[in-house]
Amino acid sequence: MKKVAVFFLVLVVLAVSLWSVSRARSFQFFGKIISRVETADKVVALTFDDGPWNPKYTQSVINTLGSLNVKATFFLNGRGIESNTDSAQALVSAGHQIGNHTYSHNRMMFKGLSEVKREIDSTNELIRSIGFEGDIYFRPPYGKKLIVLPYYLEQQGIVSVTWDVEPESYDGINESSSAIAEYVIGNTKPGSIVLLHVLGGNNKKARDSLPLIINGLRSKGFKFVTVAELLSGNT
Repeated sequence: MKKVAVFFLVLVVLAVSLWSVSRARSFQFFGKIISRVETADKVVALTFDDGPWNPKYTQSVINTLGSLNVKATFFLNGRGIESNTDSAQALVSAGHQIGNHTYSHNRMMFKGLSEVKREIDSTNELIRSIGFEGDIYFRPPYGKKLIVLPYYLEQQGIVSVTWDVEPESYDGINESSSAIAEYVIGNTKPGSIVLLHVLGGNNKKARDSLPLIINGLRSKGFKFVTVAELLSGNT
């Protein structure tokens, strides 16, 4: 009985360890993953996940960022690019960076190599088709990854980019634009990568928080850069 108990205890510890690794923001088994950049410069990257889903919301975000002279990084889904190509092209035309957020936005922990390859490669092709010419970074849906996904990304020389500021993940904070902005302003450090969702119909509070976030961080001396600029040090 003791051997059985030890065996199950080992399984539980292994499962918990793998779960922790799968959702870690700054560790994966293969390749490079970045959640923030160590720097003394007051620079921050605003990043947005998912979509584009609705042209109205995409254009609203483009207009807000444009009026405040901010360039951001959008991690888009291949399916969203296919269904809203004009919106995706508008993001590129406005000078924003585009990243890969898989084609279907499924959790990528237990996928085979062929499916991982299809999810990544098809989305990269779509990103090129809308005119984006820079390096394409990758962000795993829900931040989840384990073995196969990081292995394939390493083989392709693709860097994973996560985040260190995620206001929408906390109950209470995600209930108002002012609370979202207050959290971001209070938790952003030099070199931070902020995660927000702004392109969907349920993301109004996050969209409305953008001017508050941008003006608040600027009042503290922060400069807004794309992920590519942040990683290159060209800020």
